[in-house]
Amino acid sequence: MDTIASLFSFITTPVSWVIVQFHKVYGALFGEDTGWAWGLSIVSLVVLIRICLIPLFVKQIKSTRNMQVLQPKMKAIQERYKNDKQRQSEEMMKLYKETGTNPLSSCLPILAQSPFFFALYHVLSSIASGKTIGVIDQPLLDSARQAHIFGAPLAAKFMDSEEKVQALGASLTDVRVVTAIMIVMMSASQFFTQRQLMTKNVDLTVKTPYMQQQKMLMYIFPIIFAVMGINFPVGVLVYWLTTNVWTMGQQMYVINQNPTPGSKAQEQYLDRVLKSVTAHGQVRGRTRRNTVKRVVAKGTDRNDIERKFITGLAKLGLAAQEDGTVAKSDAAIAEAEGAPAPKRQQPKRQTKAKRTAAAAPAGGVREAGTAEPAARTSLEKRDAAQDDQPESAAKPASGSSRQAKSGQRKGPQRPKHPSKK
Repeated sequence: MDTIASLFSFITTPVSWVIVQFHKVYGALFGEDTGWAWGLSIVSLVVLIRICLIPLFVKQIKSTRNMQVLQPKMKAIQERYKNDKQRQSEEMMKLYKETGTNPLSSCLPILAQSPFFFALYHVLSSIASGKTIGVIDQPLLDSARQAHIFGAPLAAKFMDSEEKVQALGASLTDVRVVTAIMIVMMSASQFFTQRQLMTKNVDLTVKTPYMQQQKMLMYIFPIIFAVMGINFPVGVLVYWLTTNVWTMGQQMYVINQNPTPGSKAQEQYLDRVLKSVTAHGQVRGRTRRNTVKRVVAKGTDRNDIERKFITGLAKLGLAAQEDGTVAKSDAAIAEAEGAPAPKRQQPKRQTKAKRTAAAAPAGGVREAGTAEPAARTSLEKRDAAQDDQPESAAKPASGSSRQAKSGQRKGPQRPKHPSKK
């Protein structure tokens, strides 16, 4: 651990300075040697770091969503070039470049926190060892060693020996009870955060290996935190528990206000928007208007949840506009997506007499309104033409008579279908 700590020694001094500044504020309120003063200083350090990491968190959310959308295309590339790993990698990188997706963006917040985490770990280890570090001089070191959180020293660990714990002015039982509770809370918060992401903010219409990986991480991460937590000082447990709770709350806010399209969270969000429109007759709030604007811009590419939302507006006599607002529309119900198409009206069947009259040419109508059938007129013209031809030309090549065969009706015969010849 000394090797790892030395790698992050450049940030140890800034971290210790921030803790000391917060300690001055909380020390004036709760006392300089109390666990509240030092514990809240660590919590404030976490909050400050996480506020600075909000832009990276936004990139993480966007990258995670893009990865979910790209999973079907990635799977198709893997199947197509499964025997050519180099071409497969090239196509993957090309896909990432075209869509502006960075697979490492989902790890940016954790990577950015790592220097602060190891710096804090090194500071607390030095306090436990009785060594000054950064801006923490001897008086501050003595004050930190006297600080207890619910009876557990700030620098004590679950696996510490009884002699080491007694040197810090505490009992082994108190240390193990407090650290065990904090480890359980830390693992539970990590599990709940991942479970919230999987059950509410994932597009359930797309079944990909990425979802299976996330489901596995939901169980693996809490176990990793539990195993590593027994070797963390109490102060580091405070740090990690605080950052897990922050992540859980931040993710809950993002899921409620900007859910993933096609997810359960989106259905709940659009239901809330629809209820608000029903109550107030308009879309209230810039965030909700931006959501409606995105739904309108999708057009025919809307998912089932978004089509249900548009249909719900139509039933209220409203139509979503391009600017994210809604307006009254008498034809909204008919134009709503997902509405059943009107049934095609079949034309009324005409009688045989009407069909014959409609087919007869203008010159084929006789006096007194008696119509000569068009078929009979055509037949007479054909017979007259055959009578004018020579006998050799009029005689059929097969020598068969023009007389209708037995079982066939007289008159002009309908030509046979080519498949029946």
